[in-house]
Amino acid sequence: MADHDPKAWINIITNPVNSTVPIISEVLKSKGVWDPRKLFGMTTLDVVRANTFLAELKGLRLIDMDVPLIGGHAGATILLLVSKAKPAVMLTEDEAAKLTVRIQNASTEVVEAKAGAGSATLSMAYAAARFAESCMRAMDGNPDVFECTYVTSDVRLVSADFVDMPLPQTSATFAGSGLFSTGRAGRHGCRAQGQH
Repeated sequence: MADHDPKAWINIITNPVNSTVPIISEVLKSKGVWDPRKLFGMTTLDVVRANTFLAELKGLRLIDMDVPLIGGHAGATILLLVSKAKPAVMLTEDEAAKLTVRIQNASTEVVEAKAGAGSATLSMAYAAARFAESCMRAMDGNPDVFECTYVTSDVRLVSADFVDMPLPQTSATFAGSGLFSTGRAGRHGCRAQGQH
């Protein structure tokens, strides 16, 4: 990519996303073509799972559900923002804990359901197609394209232990030139309303 199409939008779906995005960033930097607005780690699969599992749990229509996520695409780095879900839902502490674990371990659940004979290929394909379509809509000039994605960000997370570390911001607004802005994941959710 760096040599043949340095202006391309790069969507990383290959695991481990949390490690691959920084590696690709460094390769692009070494080639002098780094543009953080055009490198995305796909967390769409986690959003699709969160929407599906929460809609099932609460008896809601999947098409209406939008649960933003922040963090990465690996186990405990996948953080649900149920308080920002649309439509608004209330979960008990037990429901929230079980839902979080289910989403964080969903790939294992699929492999076990297939008795080790495969993985979540259809849901991965759907998530990739959805994210790619969002990118193409943005490239085509649609100003209202929002997706959750693992990107480079200057947002900092300061924990209760006063550990200061970068937080991959995952609510992104896209434009024809790439990532237009990152915002708090609850601003629009991860997809614009009405664009499910």
